[in-house]
Amino acid sequence: MAIRLALTLALCVSANAALAQGTREQLSIGITQYPSTLHPNIDSMVAKSYVLGFTRRPLVVRDAEWNLACLGCETVPSLDNGMAVRETTPDGRPGIRVTWRLREGWRWGDGTPVTAEDALFAWAAGRDFATGFGGSEFYRSAYEAIVVDPRTIALRFDRVTFEYAATGTWEPLPSHIERRRWEQEPRSYRTRSAYETEPTNPGLWNGPYRIAALQPGAGVTLERNAHWSGPAPAFRRIHIRTVENTAALEAQLLAGQLDMVAGELGLPLDQATALERRAASRFRFAYKPGLIYEHLDLNLDTPLLADRRVRQALVLSIDRAQVVQRLFDGRQTLAHTGVNPLDGMHDDGVRQWPFDLARARALLEEAGWRVPSPPGDGIRRNAGGERLAIELMTTAGNRSREAVQQVIQGMWRQAGIEARIRNEPPRVLFGETLNRRRFTGAVLFAWVSSPEGVPRSTLHSDEIPRAERNFSGQNYTGFRNAEMDALLEAIPIELDREKRRALWHRLQAIYAEELPAIPLWFRHDAHVWPAWLENVRPTGHLNPSSLWVEEWRVRN
Repeated sequence: MAIRLALTLALCVSANAALAQGTREQLSIGITQYPSTLHPNIDSMVAKSYVLGFTRRPLVVRDAEWNLACLGCETVPSLDNGMAVRETTPDGRPGIRVTWRLREGWRWGDGTPVTAEDALFAWAAGRDFATGFGGSEFYRSAYEAIVVDPRTIALRFDRVTFEYAATGTWEPLPSHIERRRWEQEPRSYRTRSAYETEPTNPGLWNGPYRIAALQPGAGVTLERNAHWSGPAPAFRRIHIRTVENTAALEAQLLAGQLDMVAGELGLPLDQATALERRAASRFRFAYKPGLIYEHLDLNLDTPLLADRRVRQALVLSIDRAQVVQRLFDGRQTLAHTGVNPLDGMHDDGVRQWPFDLARARALLEEAGWRVPSPPGDGIRRNAGGERLAIELMTTAGNRSREAVQQVIQGMWRQAGIEARIRNEPPRVLFGETLNRRRFTGAVLFAWVSSPEGVPRSTLHSDEIPRAERNFSGQNYTGFRNAEMDALLEAIPIELDREKRRALWHRLQAIYAEELPAIPLWFRHDAHVWPAWLENVRPTGHLNPSSLWVEEWRVRN
């Protein structure tokens, strides 16, 4: 026993000395959601983006300054540098050819070079809509792919857009692993992909880290990619743990089971600020406002929600300013549409819906929802005796969202609306319920966008998930509006910024009037880092801080 104790003390002294010298080799990160899939081109979920930020490199992203930057390529294509060239399409329309040169020495984790053939395969799979890749409009518009040489690929587009250099969900896939699986049956590829069946295969990953182990629903372990040719990352191993309950997440952080909590998917703002008051000496805190839109998606195919007056009454009966003040100490920005005031295309004059309980009640009366006599429990009913009841869902375990739910439930009740709360784990809510539109009422969650990101996937009628498109698309509300569709098609091809701004303003006007979703606020993300970690750069948009993990350093 004495020998064992002495050995333990010696190991502790040795470990402490190593930490003091800045030689930490492992990092433990807590997040609140587990990815519904690890396939980079299928489904959109912040948890997946954060994990894949360590393990893969897209061609082009927005950086922390919101500028386009190459990660998997050498130079951002532009008309000025000649890597983008205007041309005429075969049917005589204005088009553009855009060329990307892949970074030198880029390899998959099994040592296989990343080549233009990998990008070609990803394009081909995306062009087959049965595959169910996100960003379908990108693949539809890119009508031809040309492999120039092993490191160079060009796409020909049937239109010229202001965002022609951005690649969206298109990024290379390991053709030597995935092509045969896809060719066997594109429609079932999403469940047969190696990303689903053998995610620890090193050949799937081309970033500074590769997935070495995972426990579905609980966590992912990353190890350095031996074939990464960029700057060496600081940590030999990174553990990403999913703790869906935010109170438990905080407890694990304070107990030392976690080194940090990712701002992209971590502690709610109110919880983080309270923690900072108690533990400011142990951690560094950063609060990043961003293009993170908290809202309520509504299923517009539910008859009562199909009535615009009901949707307007729903927003009028929520005192959003009071919620922000009471729950978040006034540190969230009220939303009136999905376009953030930080975005240059935001319309300051867009219609707003301030709290007005009397007006909400009047709209419900007008829509045929009346308080019965005698009033009973105060819940409105229509002429057929149906109760004005709406299912209200969110991500289970998120203490802040569950508190918001409770407040909304109480406020709606004052208007005669019953909210029936039913929550699900994030991987179920995002992986099944929303993707397949298996909800009937309202779902509280956030969209994260990129600067001037055209919301085609969430608002265009072609993007309503359906079986024939293998449930790609994110228009979970089922919103259908011909003028909105036209705007979403016109905005990308308007190269004059001021003319484009006018189109954006009209889009916001339609959104504020029709309310396909209930705007709540734009979120500030709370990043909690250990005092010894440096160079983490929150972006405040769609591309997570993990994409620059090779810059993270341990303070000596």
